Amino acid sequence: MNRPVTFLCIASYFKGNDFLRGMKSTGATVYLLTSKKLEHKPWAREALDDIFYVQQGPENQWNMEDVIKGLAWLMRTRKVDRIVALDDFDVEKGAHLREEFRIPGMGQTTCRHFRDKLAMRMKAQEAGIPIPGFCALFNDDDIRHFTAHYPGPWLVKPRGQASATGMKKIYHTDELWAHLETLGDERHTFLVEQFKPGTVYHVDALVSRNKIVFVRASEYLAPPFEVAHGGGIFRSVILDQHTPHAEALLKLNAEVLQSFGMKYSACHTEFIKCHQDGQFYFLETASRVGGAHIADMIEQATGINLWREWARLEYAEATGQKYELPPVRDEYAGLIVSLTRQEWPDTSSFNDPEVVWRLTDMSYHIGLIVRSPERARILELLDDYARRIQQDYHASAPAPPKPLV
Repeated sequence: MNRPVTFLCIASYFKGNDFLRGMKSTGATVYLLTSKKLEHKPWAREALDDIFYVQQGPENQWNMEDVIKGLAWLMRTRKVDRIVALDDFDVEKGAHLREEFRIPGMGQTTCRHFRDKLAMRMKAQEAGIPIPGFCALFNDDDIRHFTAHYPGPWLVKPRGQASATGMKKIYHTDELWAHLETLGDERHTFLVEQFKPGTVYHVDALVSRNKIVFVRASEYLAPPFEVAHGGGIFRSVILDQHTPHAEALLKLNAEVLQSFGMKYSACHTEFIKCHQDGQFYFLETASRVGGAHIADMIEQATGINLWREWARLEYAEATGQKYELPPVRDEYAGLIVSLTRQEWPDTSSFNDPEVVWRLTDMSYHIGLIVRSPERARILELLDDYARRIQQDYHASAPAPPKPLV
């Protein structure tokens, strides 16, 4: 090939600037396809060779037939070698376009394993990976059998939403049927799952040539469901990777990615350790970088920018080169984020030397990352900061029907 490799990056939400910059640093040609309403966001335009806009419909949906026609017109005069979806909500769009234009990468069947929570559970069950009991909402008799076999409470979850948005905890069968009635014609786009109280963990990884080349296991000190539905303060902390907990998580994560057909990408996978039986259960996975500034936490602890390295390994895959991970630092970091009563909260009172990052570009939010060679120090700081934020800053809001942009 006597021209630069061309990547079309898809982002229906404003994110991924580090990916764009990382991809441009390889010498690739980089195009961005995004929603028209995001035209004036501060995209890394210096890293883009061109940017294209799509008029979005309700709930930020794109008319994919129009997108296909537009891309077909573009490809008459420009080559597109690879397509990368930068957000959960773009994974299906990317797979659709790859299938239509026969571009290498994850197709629609495999993409379901990283996007559709029902497909994930069925694939995990098939692979023998422990999961909470679940049921599709297609058939009434199947639902009755599920509720008889798995006593409540249960969670009703959207099959396609990211994060904990749209979930509802339900305690009794009458309440379940009443809730399913409210879903109307959309009922089939949800599932019901056994609720297992426990500690939730996330494993963030880079995969190249079917092998995990970087991975870190972390613990949510406040699970996303509690934050989204209980108005809590979001906290996460990196685990000691050599503890039995972390080693079990890393083993399960490898089994998930292998059985789901992951070849190359950044990945974010969540598990729960049930309080009742002490067992780890798979919750969900995604072929993307974790949200809520988790990538910033991991970069502070390890020196690895997941967005930038994801771009580099995508480029290596496209050009047949071997991806080489940069040197990794082995420290601990913790993240805390909260809604605030103040539009632009003053964080100067959080002046410990371990503070290495502050959230500065999001109104009515406070966010901090702390780093230390000692995990105990991270936990001490996060506990102290959670107490102070709860007292002086914290505000809560009802869970939005859709994720916040």
